[in-house]
Amino acid sequence: MSVNIAVVGTGYVGLTTGTCLAHLGNDVTCIDVDEAKVERLGRAEIPIFEPGLAELVAEGLSRGALRFTTDAPAAVAGRDVVLLCVPTPMSADGSADLTFVEAAVDGIREHLAPGAILVNKSTAPVGTVRQIEALVGREDVRVVSNPEFLREGSAVRDFLNPERVVIGADDGEAANRIAYLHHRLASPVVLTDPESAELSKYAANSFLATKLTFVNEMAAVADAVGADIDDVLLVLGLDHRVGQAFLSPGPGWGGSCLPKDTNALLKVAAAAGHDTSFLQAVWDANLRQVERVTAAVVEAAGPGGHVAALGLTFKAGTDDLRDSPAIDVLRRLVATGLQVRACDPTVDAGTAVLDGVEVVDDAYAAAKGADVVVVLTEWPEFADLDFAAVAASMSQLQVVDTRNLLSPGLLTHLGFRYRGTGRR
Repeated sequence: MSVNIAVVGTGYVGLTTGTCLAHLGNDVTCIDVDEAKVERLGRAEIPIFEPGLAELVAEGLSRGALRFTTDAPAAVAGRDVVLLCVPTPMSADGSADLTFVEAAVDGIREHLAPGAILVNKSTAPVGTVRQIEALVGREDVRVVSNPEFLREGSAVRDFLNPERVVIGADDGEAANRIAYLHHRLASPVVLTDPESAELSKYAANSFLATKLTFVNEMAAVADAVGADIDDVLLVLGLDHRVGQAFLSPGPGWGGSCLPKDTNALLKVAAAAGHDTSFLQAVWDANLRQVERVTAAVVEAAGPGGHVAALGLTFKAGTDDLRDSPAIDVLRRLVATGLQVRACDPTVDAGTAVLDGVEVVDDAYAAAKGADVVVVLTEWPEFADLDFAAVAASMSQLQVVDTRNLLSPGLLTHLGFRYRGTGRR
């Protein structure tokens, strides 16, 4: 049975969620305040790099199951389910900024149909459902928490093949109606209260941040004692209690979720009177990793040296630069007086990503005259480079491989001084 759905917000979460729900047979209207963006989406022009999404948007538009509009009151009127998928950025004090959530609710509350279910998918602190209920101020509208667990670069796959669906509601009938939206997906459905659902999203991302921080700390220990982190992580990953996911070192974790969600959980826990020293240590250790990477590149480049930076996005498979550790490293390098040329498969040459950083077409252009190449994002394209050609244009043959993406043996054979992350 098709469900009439409105989705408020067309970012990564809203666009993916609305498109996939239309693909599953529902009637979906997506809402955004940006008229130009809505017009482009109506032509199936996708503003983000997300594999498989453009094809599903085009499919939904062609079937008439998916549409885009700026008219929120008209779009939510008569809809059975309305999903809130708006940004919750980190505020100046580190807590989650609910301004967009509040504005969205304020704009639609009077237009919601009696019996409608308002679902918050925006990542928000514990207690947000209660705040939304108070803002709506209507007993005939139920509010539910349904946190998303989508990864950029695999969001479509994650939505259609979820590891779990979490629904937090006081009203059992409302919870079951939201569960029905996912009935064609083979996954566990966890029905719980709103507070537990909200905390589960923060807990998941903070745990992943902790795992990444642990890997980077172990890589630093491996450097100190002469061990090889690749072998250490192989041993860890073969233990089913640990698992292989998120067992890769890097320049630090970033992106649109882990930093803001970890920081928000710190604030939530502190507000509840809980000692947050453990999570604070995770946050501080991530900053130290960025500093370690920066120091390694500065040492290799020398005063006023030229750096070729491979990668700008916070991870491969996305064009998202938000809170990218690569950008953080480059900002610090520029501050020391180094010259930086950078490239990324999803960032056009000439893009102004950071003062003092020149973005060029490819790694070969970036490496010309460079004293050191630093790998900051694990794009597979960088592993396939012709490093003999790269070497021919460099001033000094040095590589700092923060992702352990490249072959130390090959680079050493070509005459490079290779420095990985915790590698012997």
